[in-house]
Amino acid sequence: MTATPVPITPELHAYLLKHSTAPDPVLADLIAQTAQMGEIARFQIAPEQGLLLTMLVQSLNARAAVEVGTFTGYSSIAIARGLAEGGRLICCDVSEQWTAIARAAWRRAGVADRIELRLAPALDTLRALPADEHLDFAFVDADKVPYWDYFSELITRLRPGGIIAFDNVFRRGDVVDSRRAAHADDPDVAALHAFNERLVADPRVDVVMLPIADGLTLARKH
Repeated sequence: MTATPVPITPELHAYLLKHSTAPDPVLADLIAQTAQMGEIARFQIAPEQGLLLTMLVQSLNARAAVEVGTFTGYSSIAIARGLAEGGRLICCDVSEQWTAIARAAWRRAGVADRIELRLAPALDTLRALPADEHLDFAFVDADKVPYWDYFSELITRLRPGGIIAFDNVFRRGDVVDSRRAAHADDPDVAALHAFNERLVADPRVDVVMLPIADGLTLARKH
């Protein structure tokens, strides 16, 4: 028997946060600082996503990780904190303004020595990485149209058993067939729907889509 999904109401989400480890002062300050940026603050991941990223990286005993889309640094701190001793995180972004906030947050969090920021188009950075299967973990939270291109570059460099996480796979729920037609002019909706369909059919990975924040997909390489 299939269990009936439980809608995540505002009250239930508040309960969820209350019963999860709270952000420490560095992350709480980063949340507050990013919130002052206005509407663009929505690019920051949810606190519960950060905890999940740290736990995933820890469980993989990851030493080599990549982040595509850094923004103000919340997710990169979460990933870096989970790395095994001597681990390194490569962050891909194009904004000097946003990543300046991230750099300061990395220093406050004590993880700056584990992170290398590469300011360049992410596909250029990924294509310049060694071609062998050396990555343990990757997190993708950047422009949505190139999601499949990011996956294509990362999967060949991911070790068997490694995981790639993709954020915003719900696109506020608009990827669902009954809602997609109303957003036919939004290239992100079309791109994410196509990406979700292709990813779940890819024989190289097992895929689970989680109803956390705006949807988070985990793809584990065989």
